[in-house]
Formats: sequence, C-alpha cells, structure tokens
Amino acid sequence: MENQEKLPVKKILLILSKATIENVYACFILANGARMEGIESEIFFTFFGLEAIQKDKLRDLRVATVGNPAMHIPTLLGGLPGMEALATKMMKSEMEKLDIPPVDEFLEMLSASGSKLWACKLAMDMFKIKKEDLIDEIDGILTVGDFYERADGDRTQMLFI
Repeated sequence: MENQEKLPVKKILLILSKATIENVYACFILANGARMEGIESEIFFTFFGLEAIQKDKLRDLRVATVGNPAMHIPTLLGGLPGMEALATKMMKSEMEKLDIPPVDEFLEMLSASGSKLWACKLAMDMFKIKKEDLIDEIDGILTVGDFYERADGDRTQMLFI
C-alpha cells in the first residue's frame, strides 16, 4: 500500500431525528465545532428533531429520562411525574454554568457562522408542519434525496444523531 496523504474533513452533515436536549446539544456542539475548525456544517432536522426548529417548541425541549441508560435510574423512576422536568432543570443549570447558549440563541449562532439548517420535507408533511412554524434561520426544506446530493464531494462525513 502506498503512503497516501490524509486530507482533512471538508464538510460534516448531521442528521438530527430526536429533539431531546442531549441530542440537540450534541448535534449543535458538533456543528459549531466544525465551523470553528473551518469545516462546513449542515444539519438536517427530521422526524422529532423538527421540534428543535419549531418556534413554539424549541424552548421546551427536555431530557429523556425514560429508556435512557445514561441516566442510571430505573425506568420506573424516570417515568415518575416531575422527573423529566427536574432532570431538564438540572441539565440546563449545568449548561448555563458553562456558558452554553439556549437552543434559540445557539441556532442563531450556527446560522450566523455559516452552518446550513434544513428541514425534512417528508417529516414536515407527515406532522403537518408549515414553513412558517419554523425559525427564520432555516435555509430550506429538502427531500432526503436533496440532502444526499449535498454530501457530494470528497472529504464529506455524515453523522446520524
């Protein structure tokens, strides 16, 4: 095998399908980190991930306490009334200490840095979401095929979150 020069990643495409706080922030931090490194970043919001870009829902995202093994609590406890709100409040408090912006501000930062934000047409049709329900920073509504076309080119990575 010849010694080939390893080229850096040029573009990262992130697919966000769940709007739990832990998934949304993981996605946003990866996209922001890419931009800080000079890497193009794009996020495709699909299925429940669309809640992260809906004007009336993005401020009310929660931590998933049921079925989340990283919570290290029994499923029964995770489902108790108030547990999700408590876990969400605790996580938001810790993020605030680290100066991590709220979801709406983070989206504005991503857009201003050049990250592209796309909504999935199929999921929007399925959930009867209209373009006017989405944040102003959204770059457009794409089909899956349209999104895959954006992956064209060398040194592009795609991540599903």
